[in-house]
Amino acid sequence: MKVADMHCDTILEIQKDHKNGGNISLLDSPLQINLERLEKGDYLVQNFGMFVHLGREKQPFRFCMELIDVFYQEMELFADRIGVATSFDDIEKNRRQGKISALLTIEEGAACEGEVFLLRDLYRMGARMMTLTWNFENCLGFPNRKITEGPQAGRYVPDTERGLTDKGIVIVEEMERIGMIPDISHLSDAGIWDVFRHTKKPFVASHSNARALASHPRNLTDEMIKALSDRGGVMGINYYSAFLRDWKEKEEEKSRISDMIRHMKYIKNIGGIECIGLGSDFDGIDGQLEIDGPDKLPLLEHEMRKAGFTEREIEAVFCKNVLRLYRDVL
Repeated sequence: MKVADMHCDTILEIQKDHKNGGNISLLDSPLQINLERLEKGDYLVQNFGMFVHLGREKQPFRFCMELIDVFYQEMELFADRIGVATSFDDIEKNRRQGKISALLTIEEGAACEGEVFLLRDLYRMGARMMTLTWNFENCLGFPNRKITEGPQAGRYVPDTERGLTDKGIVIVEEMERIGMIPDISHLSDAGIWDVFRHTKKPFVASHSNARALASHPRNLTDEMIKALSDRGGVMGINYYSAFLRDWKEKEEEKSRISDMIRHMKYIKNIGGIECIGLGSDFDGIDGQLEIDGPDKLPLLEHEMRKAGFTEREIEAVFCKNVLRLYRDVL
């Protein structure tokens, strides 16, 4: 079963290793994602997020470009097995040549520093999707709010008041014009509705689940799921345990396939099968994982079939919904 995964943080992990004098590569690294595991999982497309941590990086555009350089070095080293894709036609071309497609994405909208010309430079470098925020407020908008004091300190709660800034609105509108997909994962509730108001084309929540089943505000409400589906967008099931279930005290926190399927069934009832994709967040998540790498995706396929999903529905979730959106938007 061909797979399209909308989010991973693998390039940052390779960059950090190289900075520390290591020499791991995409070929056979000990990371959750490497070429061998991607091929065993029958991957068609893997999105590679360029993750910029605003708490550590004071020059976000410069650091993002450093990550992009690492990305292209890896692509050049293994060009016989994986190819960069900036369009649906590229994905089809790579498929015909027996290659996996790598889609370059940005995780942290501040990478463009609020400047339209830098956004277009990122597009020229191959970026085709971008989150507007991560967990810090930036020049484009706000994430959901983190409580910093009291017994609830460290907990995230929805922010229904602070959304996109004026610069954020300009950037989102330009993204739609040039064919870069807005990604609403990590954005505040108010910001998500701002994206709906200031765009017309489909967009994604690349690695977010259903908030009704796991209350973390990184997940989407029923209203958001329905609106995203009506727009033709796709949300990628995130494999991280905290986004799959509200864990009780002393309960073993483990990312379980059964919880992933529970979210899929719920989202299907709200928005239909056409809005569900995969967004593993590999190399950005830790803990116990039943699916701990791309080579384990056949387990999910098997369990979805047992849970009553049809072959057409499994194909839709595994790759066809994401491919349809890429065909329509890129």
